[in-house]
Amino acid sequence: MPSENAIATQLGVSRTVAREALRGLAALRILEVGNGRRARVAGPTAEALSVILDHTVYTKQLSVAQIQDVRRTLEMRTVSLAALHRSDDDARQLLETCAKMMEAVEHDSTAVMEQDILFHEIIARASGNPLYSILVDSFRIITRQTWDIGWRARATLENRVENIKCHERIATAIMAQEAVRAEAAMSEHFDSSFMVLLRAGVN
Repeated sequence: MPSENAIATQLGVSRTVAREALRGLAALRILEVGNGRRARVAGPTAEALSVILDHTVYTKQLSVAQIQDVRRTLEMRTVSLAALHRSDDDARQLLETCAKMMEAVEHDSTAVMEQDILFHEIIARASGNPLYSILVDSFRIITRQTWDIGWRARATLENRVENIKCHERIATAIMAQEAVRAEAAMSEHFDSSFMVLLRAGVN
């Protein structure tokens, strides 16, 4: 990027205005700004989109249900592609996250949450399309905000274990490279998650 002085001169604004504009873009992860060097355009990440999603939900421009609807559509596609393109390492990681969720289910809901988030991000990466990975990763902040609600709504150990078993069904379908079965398991997962949040009053 040009220097602050060059930007200010080109746009006919003060250097202070140019500096604040660069800082704002850096806060959105659109630019990388470091001490002693010029701003650079940041590489594509989920962080900028994540900030936007968080803002739109906080200001009630979008509902959690609307975001979940879009996410469901995206993940139905990513799980199908992952079943077709996954590597052996992808399949191993998915099964490992399921095992870690099951290990933590009785004593550490935060660990279950982090493995759940990782599970969906592995599927997105395994799709082979980096844009899907960015989009799915951007839902991380919304997942963390609604996780406790869904966890409490699944009040019994049996319900929580069944949710993890649904993840296992997704993982085994991807491992077997059966796209249709993977899509069906992902559909089951999102239908269940949506109903849990709806019953808990999240809309």
